[in-house]
Amino acid sequence: MKKLASLILVLVLCMVSCAALADALPAPQADPNDMFGVDMNINMTTIDQYVGRDDVVYRDVRMLFDPADYGAIGGNADLSSTIEGFKIVPYPYLATLSALPVAGAYEAETLFTLAWNEDGSIATATPNYEESMLIVEELFPKDKPIFIMCGGGGYAGMTKNLLIFLGWNPELLYNVGGNWAYQGEKGLELIQYSEEADGNDIFATWRADYAYIDFARLHPAQ
Repeated sequence: MKKLASLILVLVLCMVSCAALADALPAPQADPNDMFGVDMNINMTTIDQYVGRDDVVYRDVRMLFDPADYGAIGGNADLSSTIEGFKIVPYPYLATLSALPVAGAYEAETLFTLAWNEDGSIATATPNYEESMLIVEELFPKDKPIFIMCGGGGYAGMTKNLLIFLGWNPELLYNVGGNWAYQGEKGLELIQYSEEADGNDIFATWRADYAYIDFARLHPAQ
């Protein structure tokens, strides 16, 4: 009986170990051929396999309506769809934008003002409000892997770089790429298009899990 009990215990431990291994995320690995450093393993091609996990934080860092002219490069300035489980936390509200390949970029309030080194890396991140770090820490928990998505990959890359500069563990940060290329089955539509093509589209922003930052109620940093 003791041998049987020991054998059962070994089998149970093996099953638990195998299940944990199967659920383990691959370590972040940026594609060296991608200009934004989109992850090689978890990206818009594979993301459906990783949606809905309790051990992962999901963030879409696009604006609901971006003033930048992304239509000029085949993108969409309006956040017409996202992926189930992704909370929308616009990067342009977090920190200064680096140079964009389109006109009309957002230039208003941000939680941090950034300065860059000659190689494009962040030199300084100055908080503009007393609550700046608190907000980022609550929206991007440090103790879980974070999947960061945007439209084309740029905002996601900027967010990842900002978090690393502010002290986040790079081994927990994934740039999963741009939703403009997403063709999976976990999409969440935020615009209901009019069948008459008369421009009377319904912008279903109420469907979005959106992090609203009211800059007027924050306290300017001293």
